[in-house]
Formats: sequence, C-alpha cells, structure tokens
Amino acid sequence: MKKDLTSSVYTFEDLIQGNFLYVDKTEYIWQLIRPAIGMYFLSRPRRFGKSLLLSTLKAIFDGKKELFKGLAIYGKPYKWNQYPIIHIDFSNSDLDTAKDVREFLQDELSELSRTLKLPLRGHSLSKQFEYLIKDAALSSPMKKVVVLVDEYDKPILSNITNPAQCQRILKVLKGFYSNIKKGEKYTRLAFVTGVSKFCHVSLFSDLNNLTDITLNPQFAGMLGFTEDEIRHYFADRIADAAKASTVTSDDLITKLLDWYDGYRFSEADTHVCNPVSVSSFFQPPYQFKNYWDSTGTPTFLLELMRKQAYDYEAALNDWYDEGIFAAYELDRLDTTGMLWQTGYLTIKETRQRITGTQYLLDFPDREVKQTFMGRILEIYGGLRQGLPISMIQDFYDAISNDDPDGFMTILQSLFAGINYDLHIPNEKYYQTIFIIVFRLLGIFVEAEAQTNEGRIDAYVRTSKTVYIFEFKLNKNAKKAVNQIVDRHYYEKFQSCGLPIRMVGVNFNSEKGRIDGWKEMA
Repeated sequence: MKKDLTSSVYTFEDLIQGNFLYVDKTEYIWQLIRPAIGMYFLSRPRRFGKSLLLSTLKAIFDGKKELFKGLAIYGKPYKWNQYPIIHIDFSNSDLDTAKDVREFLQDELSELSRTLKLPLRGHSLSKQFEYLIKDAALSSPMKKVVVLVDEYDKPILSNITNPAQCQRILKVLKGFYSNIKKGEKYTRLAFVTGVSKFCHVSLFSDLNNLTDITLNPQFAGMLGFTEDEIRHYFADRIADAAKASTVTSDDLITKLLDWYDGYRFSEADTHVCNPVSVSSFFQPPYQFKNYWDSTGTPTFLLELMRKQAYDYEAALNDWYDEGIFAAYELDRLDTTGMLWQTGYLTIKETRQRITGTQYLLDFPDREVKQTFMGRILEIYGGLRQGLPISMIQDFYDAISNDDPDGFMTILQSLFAGINYDLHIPNEKYYQTIFIIVFRLLGIFVEAEAQTNEGRIDAYVRTSKTVYIFEFKLNKNAKKAVNQIVDRHYYEKFQSCGLPIRMVGVNFNSEKGRIDGWKEMA
C-alpha cells in the first residue's frame, strides 16, 4: 500500500501511525544515542526536518519501540528504556519581547511539571529549570533525563532588527540555557537545534560541552533527502511523475535534482534536497515550482544586504575558512555567514590549505536561487509581484532581435518605477538590479568577470551575441564604454565565435535611474 506524503506533519508518532512516508534516518540517530551520554548542537536551515528529528528522539527515549518496526534502529542492541523528557519547542512561537520569552518559558516549565508529575521548585525561571532537570532524573529509575530544545534561536531571529530588544531577550535565554550544562551529570542526552549560532547565549560560550555536529561529515545526510533515498523511497512516484510529464524516469530525476538538490553540509561530497520541496513536488500534478519560497523568508537579512549594498557576486567567488560558519556577535553579523545558515547558500567546493579547509559557497539549487533573486528585486526595487508580464515578453523580444536599445529602454523604465526611498547612491546597488533582471529571465549573465586588466562589470551571452557592459555612477556612458576598449575587455571573448557588442551605462543616483547608455560603434 502506497504511503501518503505530507509536508505539514512533524511528529514521528503521527507520521508512523498515520501511514505517512518516513525516510529512514534512524541509522544516523543510532550513532548519536549509542554512546552512554551525548550532548549535541545541530544547525540547519528552516523546514529541513529538525523538529521531526527531535520528535523521533523523543519517541526513542519514550521507549516506543513498536513505532520503529522495519527501521534501521529496530534491530540495534538498544534497551529501549524510558526516560523523563524535557522538550522545549520554540519552532511555532511568536515572541517579540523579553517578557514574551519569560512567559513562554514559564508556560513550558509549568506544562513539563504537569506531565512529569513534579512540582516546580525555585522562584526564578533559571532555578526552576535547573531543579526540574535534577528532580526528573532522580525520580526516574534511569536516574537520567533527556533534554531537547527545538529552534533555540527563534526569539533572537524574530527580533534581530531590534538590537536593544534582542539584548534583553538574550539575557533571559542565557540564564535559562546555562542550566543544560549544570544538569550534565543528570543527562542521558541533550540535543539543541537552531538555524544560526550566536555568541553570548551560553550555548556557545558557557555551554561548551555541546558537540556541534553541523559540519560533521558523519551526519551530513541526517536531514534532507539524498538522491539514493529519493530513488528508493519515491520509486513509484517517480514513475507516475515521469509518465505525467512524458519523460523518462532518469530525465525526471535530473530535472528534480536541478530544482531541489545541492545542499552540502560538510567536506564530504554528500548532497541533500530540501524534504519539504521534494514531498510537495511528488504530489499530483507533479509541478516543478518554487515550494521553498512559500515557507517564509528571513526579510531582515535581505534588508541588511540592501543597506550594506552587499556584493553577493563577489561573495560567491571568495574562499572562506571555517570562521564563516562560527558563532556571531549580534552587533557584528556576517552577511555571507547568515546566508549560509538560513539556507540561501551552501558549500559548493572545498580545498585544503596550510591553514586548514577552505570553502566556496553558492546557491544550493534552482529553487533557492530563484527565491533569492526574486526577494532581492523586491527589497531593492519594491517589485513585490516580480517583473511585469508585459516587460518580460518585450525584454525577450529585444534580446532575441539583438536590440540593445530595446532592452535598455525597458530597463530604464524599470529603474524609473522604483520608489525613491529605496534607492542607494551606490553603483553596486544599480548593478545588482541590472544583473538580477537577466538572471530571473534565465539569460546568462556574469558579473565581475576577471580579465588580465581588470574586472568586467557584467557580460551577457545569448545564442547570437556577447554583450559587455561597463557601469558608471553619476558620470557618463561614453566614459564607461571607453573603459571596455581601453582595458581590452573584449579580448576575453574573441575566440567564442560570436559578435561582441560593448555597451556603457551610466546611472544617475539623484534621479535613481539609467540616464544614458552608449554602444561602441
């Protein structure tokens, strides 16, 4: 009997009892729980299965062996003892103030007190949590407790644009989380998940006994679906989807991986797909579209990029050491690192240097890249609904007809329609919007292409022509196009067999528009 698919059920027990498909990850879980004691932290992007992982751990330590029949862990030499479980879940919380956080934690402790049948001792939240861990352990035959914290950083991320508010929230969380370390001798397993790592939350300063497995190759495939898992668990649906699309199963898989595969969380060459996107696709009518975007976007990060005039093109060409994945100070957020942690970027390549491993980052897949470009255009240009349909068709026609005046006129109209208060007097701001329009339309464009005499601001390649663009801010288009010639940028493309057209573009920051372009005759 074919199992049902879901992208909205995150409780392991509900998945199994509801006859939903579960991709077996319990071999990874066995490696976590096999030692007598374990204390872990794991960071993954949103909607990647962190809540399901903790729910699965909860079922294991609740001794519910019957739920795991047929799964890898079922036959392991594990005793399935029942432990008291302290589970605190921030994933669905909406907390805007330190008071909200205190009240939320108080409610959580009160509910835990009720389910564990233990009185709350102490006056402060911190002491109540400390004593609850100890009392739950000592009242159990196992003399140990399991502590699970889901999305520990949700209150921080929800308020990150308000530094003063964030500091007040951090103060509450710091005192609360520090008790996980205090209760170590009473703990069988502690597992904390989140999207990001922040300093001064005690998890990554005082609480140095948590083992961070975020980049551990052993657990690179623990969340998300690998290609092998998709081929195995979705075999019947692959056939159905291929038939509906009138393509072969292999062609369907190739397209599926282009859309949804590419996340890589370690030096190991292990790639995984976002599970929500894959499960959503394999439900009729089997449409390749953007499912990740609908799960919510951290707009604070995109707004930060706009204010910084962040050069994402340059960021994708830089190599980083492991510091890019480290814990961050709230007043010194690393934009590239935050893009990695929120799932916009992933590891593309690694290389070994004397100083250690270096990492090259990129968009994971077509879905995420499309989301990123669309959101940048929205934040930078105020185009909440994306590019107008009429503009898209006219732009394609102009490109197809080799008409630079045609598509530059369309771009000029686009810039003229951007609200004045969104403009940033920075050449990179205008260059970014210019390039994203081409990317969103699927036209090949590359920014900051290196030559032996400098960097080309952008070049576009179609089946007919190579266009070289040089941008200037508050100068003139003639000066821009002359730079292409003076620095011999055209030489990079002379062997490609296509005509080369050179276009200088000037942006006027006072008017917030393109006020001129010139093509070299």
